[in-house]
Amino acid sequence: MNSVCLGKDTALTLGRSQQLSVALMGVNLTMDACRRPGAAVCKLTCAELKLGIKDGLNACCYICIFSFTVNKFEVKCLISLFYNLVGDVTERQGVVVGLDRNAFRNILHVTFGMTDDMIMDRVFRGFDKDNDGCVSVSEWVYGLSVFLRGTLEEKMKYCFEVFDLNGDGFISKEEMVHMLKNSLLKQPSEEDPDEGIKDLVEITLKKMDHDHDGKLSFPDYEAAVREEALLLEAFGPCLPDPKSQKEFEAQVFKDPNEFGEV
Repeated sequence: MNSVCLGKDTALTLGRSQQLSVALMGVNLTMDACRRPGAAVCKLTCAELKLGIKDGLNACCYICIFSFTVNKFEVKCLISLFYNLVGDVTERQGVVVGLDRNAFRNILHVTFGMTDDMIMDRVFRGFDKDNDGCVSVSEWVYGLSVFLRGTLEEKMKYCFEVFDLNGDGFISKEEMVHMLKNSLLKQPSEEDPDEGIKDLVEITLKKMDHDHDGKLSFPDYEAAVREEALLLEAFGPCLPDPKSQKEFEAQVFKDPNEFGEV
């Protein structure tokens, strides 16, 4: 069974024992068929969830699920998969079950073929929006909606957040060197590999640093990616490759008749 962690309450899991539903994509989606017995979700209106005011939700753990780019059926499938992954963990009122760092990294490696430890850690932090050390069901669906169906704008914001290692709003030369050392293939060479990395960083800055301040802001990164889409993952693979994505979707988004219409 995968590792799990019990963390802070989030927008989707609020420990209510009433009829379970949540407003997804403008319609009420009944969750009974998708969740394990005993799991509970408070019924929220769109306005309540967006503002994060129900049951004392704070700004840190609030996630607007109405921006999902996956459709209603796919949301159901992702929620069902989440609870299969966390396994049979007893839920307590006010406590959310989620995927901890090790379990999440294992999914990234086995399912999406990611191998860079540092990038996988950053992807985990990108999913774990409330920084409670585990990925909750809402964070899981929101993150995968960007992974699988995200717009270019969403993917740029996500990738920049992954590459901004210290969270200061910039990708520095030092961060570029660190990431490229980890992501580039290790090949025997007579040249000093560190010098080669530094040269590559200088070339990258010439291409992407539009305001010439020696670091990449999001506007720098965005402009470069819009000019050349291959620069989206310039510092390491942090999105599923097409083959892994296709295989994941074939396994998870199957048998529409399994879920009845709401």
